Amino acid sequence: MWKLCGDYLNNNPRALTEPIVKETLRPVLEALGERPTPEQILALKVCDLAVGSGAFLVEACRQLAEKLVEAWNQHGMISEVPSDEEPLLYARRLVAQRCLYGVDKNPFAVNLAKLSLWLVTLAKKHPFTFLDHALKCGDSLVGLTRDQLVKFNWEKDTTYDDKELPLFNEQINKVKFNRDEIQSLGDDNYDAKRDFYQATEELLHDARLKGDLVIASFFAAEKDKARKEGRDELFQKYFKWRRNPDESAEVLSISKKLRQADKPVKPFNWEIEFPEVFDRDNPGFDAIVGNPPFLGGRKISSSFGKEYLDWLLYIFPESGGQADYVAYFFRRSFSLLRNGGSTGLIATNTISQGDTRHAGLMQICRSGGTIYNANKRIKWTGSAAVVVSIIHVIKKSSYSKCLLDKNIVTNITAYLLHMGSSEEPNKLILNKYLSFKGQEPYGKGFLFADDIADANPIEEMHRLINKDKRNAERIFPYLGGEEILTHPRHITSKYVISFGNMSKEEASDWPDLLHICEQKVKVERATKSKEVAAHPWWQFWRVRTEMQQAILGKRRCLAHPFTSSYLSFVFVPANTIIASPHVVVATELDSGFAVLQSRIHEIWVKLFSSSMKDDIRYAPSDCLQTFPFPENWETDPTLEAIGKEYYEYRAALMVRNNQGLTDTYNRFHDPDEYDPEILKLRELHTAMDKAVLDAYGWSDIPTDCDFILDYEEEEDTENSSGRQKKKPWRYRWREEIHDEVLARLLDLNQKRAEAEILGGKGADKSKTKGNTKKTRKAGKPTINSTATIPGLTASQTN
Repeated sequence: MWKLCGDYLNNNPRALTEPIVKETLRPVLEALGERPTPEQILALKVCDLAVGSGAFLVEACRQLAEKLVEAWNQHGMISEVPSDEEPLLYARRLVAQRCLYGVDKNPFAVNLAKLSLWLVTLAKKHPFTFLDHALKCGDSLVGLTRDQLVKFNWEKDTTYDDKELPLFNEQINKVKFNRDEIQSLGDDNYDAKRDFYQATEELLHDARLKGDLVIASFFAAEKDKARKEGRDELFQKYFKWRRNPDESAEVLSISKKLRQADKPVKPFNWEIEFPEVFDRDNPGFDAIVGNPPFLGGRKISSSFGKEYLDWLLYIFPESGGQADYVAYFFRRSFSLLRNGGSTGLIATNTISQGDTRHAGLMQICRSGGTIYNANKRIKWTGSAAVVVSIIHVIKKSSYSKCLLDKNIVTNITAYLLHMGSSEEPNKLILNKYLSFKGQEPYGKGFLFADDIADANPIEEMHRLINKDKRNAERIFPYLGGEEILTHPRHITSKYVISFGNMSKEEASDWPDLLHICEQKVKVERATKSKEVAAHPWWQFWRVRTEMQQAILGKRRCLAHPFTSSYLSFVFVPANTIIASPHVVVATELDSGFAVLQSRIHEIWVKLFSSSMKDDIRYAPSDCLQTFPFPENWETDPTLEAIGKEYYEYRAALMVRNNQGLTDTYNRFHDPDEYDPEILKLRELHTAMDKAVLDAYGWSDIPTDCDFILDYEEEEDTENSSGRQKKKPWRYRWREEIHDEVLARLLDLNQKRAEAEILGGKGADKSKTKGNTKKTRKAGKPTINSTATIPGLTASQTN
């Protein structure tokens, strides 16, 4: 992705850089007033943290130079331009030398950026603009603050006290002086600038080496204790070297090893490298622009090493480890801004989704950042059809002119939506006892199945039931995700012994089944952990008592696979045991099915489920406990009717075609599928969506669907076998409809949670609905005490 973006910007450098830079500089220039002075413009500091070819700095140079010429004219200072100079070109050289900064860990990229700026500032009678002080090589995400360098520590709290602090400060002050001289000298003093630069590099040598030793101690170990021990050891070596400079070989070799390893780390300590930026009363850059690299969170360790990811997680708290690499550049950019400064960056399309949103934009919004301009899903015009987002953020400053996809809005959240919160959605009291993970036996001796090793054969189950009909009371159908998704009737060939939460004495009423558990489950668990071995061997490892109480008295409930390609809710008899981690929803209502199978819920699930590739991973805590249902959904006759019609039609369709849910929905989303039965299913789905939207009171939202392709997946069009992959078409709503529904759901979640906290309507309803916990009398089984196998026939058990 990084190469792709770089190639495109090189081929058409102003296609995106011009509007991005203009929008980034807009609030910064507005803050200077209508008639900024040349000194104010030349005091601005603009940076690119992954400078690449320098396209963004070139554009910033152009735009600030135009403002500088305008200021000269407004303040009658155009005469200060040398007579042999063209004003705009002279302005560009001044801006390049005083205002622009860039960092990249690729030295070739740094040189390329210098070349780009030289070309845009080139004057026939003058030497190249001096840029070595402003464009530097290093990793923007790895480095120490000035205080951390002084204290020889990557942590804020430390016991170290650097006795050389006065000398350190004196050296940094000299660095700042030299850099000020470089920026103030004219073009004809190129040699003098070079001398000041060389002197600055010598002054920074010891501080950089000190920082390398601190960073090296972090990257040399995997555990916190070992890292701190290594830091203590290097701290002693550092001071031994300072007392005796002749013993520099060891510390120099540590720095060299860090920077030249197979996966090199090139620390960049921002505050000492650019002291004129961070020693101001309001420290930091005025603007940061760029196109930082994208890299999936799971690839960071393999690309840069586990310790590198550990470093990112330490300096960017609450990141989780799965965020895209670009999220850390957003966080770093925001931290380097001064108050009132702004940043404009290109991001992967996932910047507002999942872990990347949580690690990036959400943390920025929490820290006083305001997203004032965002353009989502911009199709990249390049060699592959990918989608990017462009985000502008201002730091700790109110900004009323917010634009979301060029529309004026009052607010932009971390989800890049116009309403709702930037935070994760709240778990709602109303939903607490509505969804659960299925039960987890933990012992193959509980099972009757012919296709599972070490399980009891189905024939043995029939023998035991024929021997004693009461044994059927404790044997139940056992349903997994495969049966839900692939069998047209969701019928299982597996059964399971369950004593619920009975005591051993209570379970002894079924001696044949208890004997099986003792002979098989007890023996198997004895080989496991101490906790497992000590657990009552006649009970499941996870009985899910609350789930069983929630479905008690119901004839059926909804089930959903933990992992599936599509949203796939089905009704199953209430005494069917759903295997963990698959999901049970404690409702028997068709209206509940209508809401949960609708595109409204699907939008929520797709955003908040942790996904494997493009699949859904339906975790109750993330997907349903936070989901705001329509008011009075249980008693809505329209929802009940359309849910029943849709469900029965889909069930009959699967039986007629002998296809499961996955195959049926593959056809549903296939743009080349014109079978009248599939067309009818699409119509019913649209009608169901409309009924759900009406139940929310959102009748203004259209329900028109189209076949839409996820562009991110087109880049790799072949699978591992070399065959052409089927494109991931979805018959769904347009993006603007999707976003509007999501924004309203997030807003509704926030309002429901606030009402529950304040003891409002939501909290009152939670006392009577959903919360079905009961107190069990000692010694009396309350779960599955009289259940029998529904429809236990030879055709189902053989």
